[in-house]
Amino acid sequence: MRVKIAFSALIVAQAAHSIEEYLGRLWESFPPARFVSGMLSSDRELGFIAINTILVAFGLWCVFFPVRREWPSARGFVWFWIVLETINGVGHPAWTLRQGGYTPGVLTAPLLLVLALYLASQLRGERRAVAPAA
Repeated sequence: MRVKIAFSALIVAQAAHSIEEYLGRLWESFPPARFVSGMLSSDRELGFIAINTILVAFGLWCVFFPVRREWPSARGFVWFWIVLETINGVGHPAWTLRQGGYTPGVLTAPLLLVLALYLASQLRGERRAVAPAA
């Protein structure tokens, strides 16, 4: 149950993170965001909205289907999100330090990192709890 709640919280935090990045116009200041947004649309703002909408929708799908229904693939999806949000949680503060000031997404990045690490610890604990005794 803790994994389901923590994972749901991680996806909600990602939605907040995407909003912070949008309000800060990340696609204008971060070259990878500019590139990826431009792949979807010549209007990079629209491309950024589309990418983040797809990302959060995928997260919600993961919450309501594989994770909530305990599909065998759920662990794999959760680990994908743990890796993604750990990168986000470390990358944004590092970029901010390099820039020497606020960068879009840095306020919510620590929450992503904390939730991802907590979720990883819960998954590892679950695995130990069901492992056969040696």
